[in-house]
Amino acid sequence: MNRYILIRRLMGPSVLLLLGTVALLHEAHLVHWSIFVPLLLILIGLLKLAERAALAVAEDESQLTGAYQGSYAGTAYPYAGAGAPQAPPQPAAGDVSVPPQDSGKDPEGGQL
Repeated sequence: MNRYILIRRLMGPSVLLLLGTVALLHEAHLVHWSIFVPLLLILIGLLKLAERAALAVAEDESQLTGAYQGSYAGTAYPYAGAGAPQAPPQPAAGDVSVPPQDSGKDPEGGQL
C-alpha cells in the first residue's frame, strides 16, 4: 500500500486516540480540556508533514523507475525465457570475420 494513503487513513483514528487520551487525563484531573485544541493542531500538522514526505518519496521513486523503464520501452529482455541465461552463439569453424585494416589511403582515394 502507498505510504501516503496509509498516513491519510490514520488521521481519523489518531484524532480519536488523542480525544480519548485527553478525556482520560481530564478525568484523572491531570489536564484540562483546553489542552485538546493545541494538541489536535500539532497532531494534524505532523500528519500533514508525513503525508508530504511520503508523496515526495513516492514521486522520486516513480521518476527513477519511469526513467529506467522508459529507456527500454518496447524492447524485449533477451533472457526472458525460463532457465539460466545462455551464452551467445559462437561462430562456426569456417566463419571468420576479419576486421578492416588501414590501407594507407585517404578515404577520398588519395595517399596519406
